[in-house]
Amino acid sequence: MKDERGLYYYPFPTNKHVRMYVRQEGEEIEFRLWNQDDAGLWDDHGWIPYGAIVKAQALYEGGSFDPKRAYDLTLAKGLIEENRPDS
Repeated sequence: MKDERGLYYYPFPTNKHVRMYVRQEGEEIEFRLWNQDDAGLWDDHGWIPYGAIVKAQALYEGGSFDPKRAYDLTLAKGLIEENRPDS
């Protein structure tokens, strides 16, 4: 999907208040979280390269936020590819 902020998907499909935006900068896929219920989240946290996400996943010890589910590289690549001007 796409809106004025860019390309996005729902990392938690049952919660439409949270969107994960994706973009490609050079060879790197970047992610940025937006939450309708937390207006400051978008401004407080910038774009995160997938490489940094992989490093942070190693520190994940459980809880309600599963980074492997939220930051879906396969889905992000598909969304970007699907929206290329030459596609």
